[in-house]
Amino acid sequence: MTILRAEAFYLPPPYLAANAWAQDPPAMRAIRWYEERAGRRIATDPASAAGSVYAQINHGRWVANCSCMSAQVVTPADPRMWCPECGLGWWQIVFPADVAAVEQSLGGLPIAEQNWWALDDPLYPTLEV
Repeated sequence: MTILRAEAFYLPPPYLAANAWAQDPPAMRAIRWYEERAGRRIATDPASAAGSVYAQINHGRWVANCSCMSAQVVTPADPRMWCPECGLGWWQIVFPADVAAVEQSLGGLPIAEQNWWALDDPLYPTLEV
């Protein structure tokens, strides 16, 4: 089983053509997906930068967390995200240098065990107190 990325997760609703969002980069597909479910438009600003966050794999999905504690499925093909919850700005997402190797290392595990964190991530969970 492959690790799920934004381009495979954020798909148009059934009443739209399957390729309706094909011209949108994956980060914008996430916004379109949220707009469909929330029933409202999300304003984004191309010049608004929020900072950088690390990608992680959680239960077989590439995800990144906003500082407001919301999260999105993300992709190395478009390493950025706009949080539709707080609208802080465009987060640049830090992926590992060898994404394929990380994905391959988790390939044979059950989905609930397909988890990975970058060791450099300041939010990396440890048992240290």
